[in-house]
Amino acid sequence: MTQEQKAFMQMAIDLSRTGMNSNMGGPFGCVIVKDGKVIGSGSNAVLSTNDPTAHAEIVAIRNACQTIGDFQLDGCELYTSCEPCPMCLGAIYWARPDRVFYANTKKDAAKAGFDDQFIYEELELPYHKRKIPFIQGMREDAEKVFQEWILKENKTLY
Repeated sequence: MTQEQKAFMQMAIDLSRTGMNSNMGGPFGCVIVKDGKVIGSGSNAVLSTNDPTAHAEIVAIRNACQTIGDFQLDGCELYTSCEPCPMCLGAIYWARPDRVFYANTKKDAAKAGFDDQFIYEELELPYHKRKIPFIQGMREDAEKVFQEWILKENKTLY
């Protein structure tokens, strides 16, 4: 990492500490950079918002997208204090930044009590064997809306 990249990573690490010490949530922080400038940042806010999706990366992605007025983070770099969990990994792929830098690993997170391995294992199970059962219904009705989407002429693809 360059000195500039290390400085951005330090910002993410500092956010993780600040959020943790203010009891906003767990020890996670994230900054998003475009053209050498921070356009979004966040720390874990699960506890302060009662929102289980308020992970640092999600908060920072929402902040950055608002800043640039777009749902894509083309040309951006994401710096996060820890390797992203499965939810954040999915959000990162949807946002499409150019690169992701991370400090702690998912094994480090597990040692600190944040173990996401069970989610990876759940994804491999048939729906009816998951801890939270998934039950499909009304597919035909919902599929009609997908057909309408396919035929919609003025849609924005993402």
